[in-house]
Amino acid sequence: MCDSEYKSFYLWLAEFIGFLGLLALCLWLALRPKEPSCSITFVTIDQPSNQNGTIFYSLQFDNQNKDSSIFYDDTTFFFLYGQRQDKVAETTIKSFHQGTSSNHEESGTVDAKPGPLKTLLYNAIKNATTELKVALRTRFCYKTWGIKSKFHGLNLAANLPIGGDGKLKFSGKNKNKYKLKKCSSKRLVRWARH
Repeated sequence: MCDSEYKSFYLWLAEFIGFLGLLALCLWLALRPKEPSCSITFVTIDQPSNQNGTIFYSLQFDNQNKDSSIFYDDTTFFFLYGQRQDKVAETTIKSFHQGTSSNHEESGTVDAKPGPLKTLLYNAIKNATTELKVALRTRFCYKTWGIKSKFHGLNLAANLPIGGDGKLKFSGKNKNKYKLKKCSSKRLVRWARH
């Protein structure tokens, strides 16, 4: 009789632990925040004949999480061109907070290096279009129910078609923005050194 009581107790305990594990897994899947995304919505390159060029840009950060806001660390934003990925320009976006289920716009200007910029604009005019690469590096953490997570790295990049007029060209599925995609942190570190 004692043996059967122990067996039923251990069986009940195993079922209870299994139920708690399943419940924890379901809660984790339901509450796990989604990684933020970032898109380029505007790029224009202006180069007066007697000065260095200026790049005007606009970025859109998207937070799809209904329960988690996002805190971004300082963000480094690069413009690169050519086979060797020469750095055309670099800027830093100051840290900011993004609320739940929201978009955050960051617009600005950055002075460009004359050498790579002239080559980029020359090829854009000559071929009617050329490709400019943008890359972004930052860290962020989530705040869910008043609790902050650890920091996560975010490394993104995209290739942008620049027309002969120095403006970002939109077409096809990219009607009003270009979404940045994940890239390796090693590649970003290499670009940062140029």
